[in-house]
Amino acid sequence: MSHNTIDINRAMGRFDSHASVWLFGYGSLIFKADFPFLERRPAHIGGWSRRFWQGSHDHRGTETAPGRVVTLVPETDAVCHGMAYLVTPEEFAHLDYREKNGYLRLATSIHFEDGSAAEGLVYIATHENAAYLGPASERDIARQIASSCGPSGPNSEYLLELAKALRELGKFDAHVFEIERHLAAFLR
Repeated sequence: MSHNTIDINRAMGRFDSHASVWLFGYGSLIFKADFPFLERRPAHIGGWSRRFWQGSHDHRGTETAPGRVVTLVPETDAVCHGMAYLVTPEEFAHLDYREKNGYLRLATSIHFEDGSAAEGLVYIATHENAAYLGPASERDIARQIASSCGPSGPNSEYLLELAKALRELGKFDAHVFEIERHLAAFLR
């Protein structure tokens, strides 16, 4: 599959008739909401783990030197914490463009801290897209992040902002924090 997923996502009409839809963010969407929203709430989804396994050719790297950004990988009993935004379907055009580098819209159950839940959507880059980089050690991921930069800025900024946002939410993510620990050595 091409890493440009705009047309594929536009074909998903599941939420088009809804007045509003919950969107779950687990990466830059936690700390960089560059779209209007009706409400914002800490949330989580089950059965997924956040991993720096997706290449970024358009934001935090280039075609010849991709950065690494997060995607979700299936993992039984895992819980991924992030931020949910209530948006109108009109925002899909902007979000599809923002997430065009291999991410597909998927329907999911989003759980809020008050115990309530709602059906919504999440963008996930699966291993089938052309920009997928796959697993590597946290040290190797940190090394790649330290040397990558794209139109949206240094890849290290993405990692550091994500780690900061997770701490502000009071959520621990061993993968993210271990990469952050290794990154410090490469940025000296």
